[in-house]
Amino acid sequence: MANFMNLLMNEQIKLYIRKSTWVMYILTAVIIIGLAAIASFAAPNEKYQVDDWQQVLKDENADMKEKAQNEDMMQNFYKGQIEKNNFYLENDIQPAAYDAWQFVMENELLLSLVSLFTIIIAAGIIADEFRWGTIKLLLIRPISRTKILASKYVSVLLFALFTLIFVLVFSWIIGALFFGINGMDPHIVMDTSEGYVHVSVMEKIVEGYGYQLVTLLMMATFAFMISAIFRQSALAIGLAIVLMFTGNAIVTFFAKYDWSKFILFANTNLQQYANNTAAEGMTLGFSIAVLAVYYVIFLVLSWVFFAKRDVAGT
Repeated sequence: MANFMNLLMNEQIKLYIRKSTWVMYILTAVIIIGLAAIASFAAPNEKYQVDDWQQVLKDENADMKEKAQNEDMMQNFYKGQIEKNNFYLENDIQPAAYDAWQFVMENELLLSLVSLFTIIIAAGIIADEFRWGTIKLLLIRPISRTKILASKYVSVLLFALFTLIFVLVFSWIIGALFFGINGMDPHIVMDTSEGYVHVSVMEKIVEGYGYQLVTLLMMATFAFMISAIFRQSALAIGLAIVLMFTGNAIVTFFAKYDWSKFILFANTNLQQYANNTAAEGMTLGFSIAVLAVYYVIFLVLSWVFFAKRDVAGT
């Protein structure tokens, strides 16, 4: 166990002494600050924070009804906003001010960026050892290849976890600076498949980020496998990124076939079951089982090619 922890610590040191790793964090921070600056102009932070907020909503509805008569293309948008305002009025719920928690919730989209960075790390963590010629120095140590491979894989997962935490914490800090904090468990009205509901922002954060972790884990493991098999980080990065961004299109293209439900990307979005948008014949248990099979295959192939490869001529 001590050997494994030493290996893991060594992998983390090698990862975080790279300038490219810190560039990823700096780029993420800049994007978060930019999003906050944009949101500060668009978010109606104080619009409804008055004693006669009901009248503000009624006046807004009247204004949107008038606009809807003259703007055909915006009718659906105005209709949705009017329904939302009516929900507030009918349930005597004052619209919450936009705050740090809502900013964190909306930054769930940044997990695609976290996935991209994790893919880059996973793709290079093995391939770079071969490219730099350091693989022999690593393997001559009296430590099994399985432990070496495991330390690299766990290091990738730790990077993904730390980057996710960074997005959460930094988003909250920047959100607090720009918008303030509206309590520790604010509630907002959201449009769901069941209509408008009053939900906890904290619950939506946990739910949204939790579902995104599935895609993050699977794509990182896939890139790790490609890196172990082909020893080329560029191939692993390119293939993983292409599949990540075209996965839904691939599923849609083959949707007419029964076997399409076994495609990896038909199952990574577990949120489809919470939103009741899953394809017919698919269940949460089915998707979890499919993902588990893919996950085991990715890890087994990584181990087989790494543990059995002859590096004498490398």
